[in-house]
Amino acid sequence: MKNVSIIVPVYNAAEYVGKCLESITLQDYKNIEIIVVEDGSDDESPAVCQEYARKYDNIKVYPN
Repeated sequence: MKNVSIIVPVYNAAEYVGKCLESITLQDYKNIEIIVVEDGSDDESPAVCQEYARKYDNIKVYPN
């Protein structure tokens, strides 16, 4: 199976980013990497993104 990269841009989306990442991780196709680009949010978005990165090995958050 080919590897698929999914890029998720995040800026002040704490209310939605968890649901988005959960939806991606629940897909049937499992050979994916999820790249979250957190662009300096001033809400809880960075914490939510880091929580999902700790929970799932295939999620990477940039910048750290």
